[in-house]
Amino acid sequence: MKNSTRPSPKPARAAWLAALLLAPMVAVAAPVTFTSSARQTSLVELYTSEGCSSCPPAEKWLSGLKDNPGLWRDFVPVAFHVDYWNYLGWRDPWSREQYSDRQQEYARVWGAANVYTPEFVLNGQEWQRHFWNASVPPGAVPDAGILQVTSSDGHQWQVTYTAPADAAPGVQVYGLHTALLVCEVASDVKAGENSGRRLNHDFAAVTLTEQPLVSKTNVFAATFRLDEKARPATGRLALAAWVVPNGQTAPVQAVGGWLP
Repeated sequence: MKNSTRPSPKPARAAWLAALLLAPMVAVAAPVTFTSSARQTSLVELYTSEGCSSCPPAEKWLSGLKDNPGLWRDFVPVAFHVDYWNYLGWRDPWSREQYSDRQQEYARVWGAANVYTPEFVLNGQEWQRHFWNASVPPGAVPDAGILQVTSSDGHQWQVTYTAPADAAPGVQVYGLHTALLVCEVASDVKAGENSGRRLNHDFAAVTLTEQPLVSKTNVFAATFRLDEKARPATGRLALAAWVVPNGQTAPVQAVGGWLP
């Protein structure tokens, strides 16, 4: 009768197994860098809501930009879900008062009497072209400076903006805007104008932050951190960033890309 006692593993193998079992399961994010060209990258904003029956066609057009070769290189899309349609009985889960305020600020600058959805804004100006037939125009500024955002861990980000060489001398101030975006998410709407519909969303803003960039030269630097608590449980994530001269609303340069 054979001995049923299993032989002990060799010391080296036992130590290797123990180290493997005790090692922390930590995923190390790869470094990420997004860099614009010198030509202006267009910022395409859509103001939308799940409570608006006219918005799904506009969002479908925006979703089609995922397959456009100019995505991130020629334009950066952002969908801001406003909250003023929530009174109809359906709370858009992506809506924020902050996004409604942003749209209202545009209206104030333009002298518009009201706001509406769906509304497109291209480089800080109302874009009234029929979105189902329109392509995104290229940035009109040949030298808008170079904007770069980079991170070694996906959490803490460094920003560098090199303004055009002919920028006015002296102290300059820009506003840096950053937005965490989510794609490939959906909602089953239970009330409001879209009751009973399943709505798909891409490039929906999850967060929006702003901070000043100040420099005495044409090179600006800053850091920011993504809010980990704001990351959705599902969907594909992306990052958008753009710079705006102090006291203005129209961006001069934008950059973005998919997050790993």
